[in-house]
Parts: sequence; structure tokens; C-alpha cells
Amino acid sequence: MSTYIKNLILQGEHQQQDFKFQVNDSRKIARTLVAFANTDGGKLLIGVKDNGVIAGIRTEEEYYMIEAAASMYCKPEMDFASRHWNIDGKRILEVDVARAQAKPVYARTDNGKWMAWVRVGDQNILADTIMIKLWKRQKSPRGTVIRYSENEKFLLDYLSTHPTTTLRKYCRLSGLPRHLAENVIVDLMAAGLVEMGQNEHHSWFRLKDPEE
Repeated sequence: MSTYIKNLILQGEHQQQDFKFQVNDSRKIARTLVAFANTDGGKLLIGVKDNGVIAGIRTEEEYYMIEAAASMYCKPEMDFASRHWNIDGKRILEVDVARAQAKPVYARTDNGKWMAWVRVGDQNILADTIMIKLWKRQKSPRGTVIRYSENEKFLLDYLSTHPTTTLRKYCRLSGLPRHLAENVIVDLMAAGLVEMGQNEHHSWFRLKDPEE
């Protein structure tokens, strides 16, 4: 089984995998749990440095910190699976987080606020407000009814000739206030016509490939 863990480590950190040398703050680790749950799920390897060196864990404290993060600092409380491995005499804690069926999942910050995070590459970043609106819309029992107005047509026409746009640019070009522009984008995302990309600096929108 050491081959299994070593192969995981060789993959490095990515959208569905993160390394932690140790866990000493449940609030911080809650962000990673939430980011995995709000994206594609993921795996934590605790006792592994960022560069892939196996350092090992010395106590059971890391498991209890994860447990505290999932139960006290995630909303709703999160489930996770875990296994201990002994690799060359060093213990590693493997933690698996499933993709959430109902999003968003929130993590509690140091100042007591509940924030949603997503996983982009090997980073945890705050979820865009439009994505949060979309998740809430998807949970609504009423579903989404779209009025194909000039606002929707304008955005789709623009994206048919431009690879991407941003919320700010769409507001400027369409003359719509921010909250109405957000609603138009959310409607088109809910309908599967538009998708969002995001990094730690900004978000953008593009037409969704119908074959995806």
C-alpha cells in the first residue's frame, strides 16, 4: 500500500489534492474541506510537506483537528473518510472529502463570518457571489424560469463574438445595474448556456460548450 500513497504524492498538489505538514488550526483546515466539497471533492494527505517530502504525524491530534473543523467550523457539518498509513516508519493521515450534493458549504472565518470557498488548481479561493446565487437557485424547488429578454440576448450575442466577459464589462456595455446583471448571468448559467471561470483575482464568463 505504500505504493498507493507514494503515487498520490507524485501527483503533487492539484484541484483534488492538498498536502499538509501538520494541522494546528481547525478554522484554516475547514476552508480546504469546504473548497473540496464546493468543487469536485478532494483528498488531504496530512504529514506530507508541500514539496512532497513525507514528514509524518506524531499524534492523533491531527485527526481531532479535522473532526473539529468538519463539525464546528463547516456549515452544514461535513462528513469525511480517513485512513492512517505507515510509510517507511512515518504515519500519514489520508482524508477524503466528497463533492457536496447541496451547495454552498460554508467555513467559519476568524471573525465569525460564514464564507464559501472553492478549489481552483491547488488553491482555495472565495467563491464568487454569482456562483453562490447559482447554487442557491439550484436548490430552489421552483427551479428556474428564464425570460429571453433583450438583456439575455445582448449577453449571448456578445459572447458569440467574444471569448469571455466580466460582470463589470457586462454592466458597462448593457447599462444594467449590478444586481440585475448578476441575475441575468445566473439565469443563463442555470440554463446551461453560460459558464464561469475564476481565479484568485477575478471571474469571467463564456458560452458553455454544448458538448461538455
